[in-house]
Amino acid sequence: MEVWNYINGHWVTIGSWTLDHLWLILVSNSFAVFIGVTLGIFIAGKGREEVADTVLYLAGIMMTIPSLALFGLLMPLLSALNLPSLGFLPAVIALILYGQLPILRNTYTAIREVDPAMIEAGRGMGMTPRQILFKIKLPLAVPVIMAGLRNAVVINIGIATIAVFIGARGLGVPIFRGLRTSRTDMIITGAVFVSVLALLVDGLLALAEKKFTPEGLKK
Repeated sequence: MEVWNYINGHWVTIGSWTLDHLWLILVSNSFAVFIGVTLGIFIAGKGREEVADTVLYLAGIMMTIPSLALFGLLMPLLSALNLPSLGFLPAVIALILYGQLPILRNTYTAIREVDPAMIEAGRGMGMTPRQILFKIKLPLAVPVIMAGLRNAVVINIGIATIAVFIGARGLGVPIFRGLRTSRTDMIITGAVFVSVLALLVDGLLALAEKKFTPEGLKK
């Protein structure tokens, strides 16, 4: 009952936190997708197996670094570069780094597993390597790449709540304030809205995945 009373009395504030959280996720994952897909395509190229192993290994290590430790590492680094060391920027950079492994791994795997017969058919039709990439490989890889994106977004929605410790806004604010003041209603409110947001965004991305998947690959 206390939780509902808190939510019912703070809809505007909760809405503002939710929009801040969404903006943080949108910006960070937009960059993460661009970097991850581009790098994934590059390392999937012929003769780049060792580079791919190294890149994927480094991305895997990044996922093992606790978020608070990464925020702590970014703060002095950004400060040394005369960039904001608190708030939005370090949070975005951290989320970009955390989003790389699922996007990179899925892009690399999807490109590498395209049926060689289809690639040869494209070459037989006179397609250039660029045309093969954009007309054959990437369309066929869309479902796997989108699965990686969905995974990255859901992970980052959770991690973004911790970014409140470095001054970023979002749904981590009521959780942090609730912990400081022993307010269970605020903690539960933040946790519930983060969970609902993750489910809603994942559902929307699932619809996008179906829309962009080529008809021939739909079950």
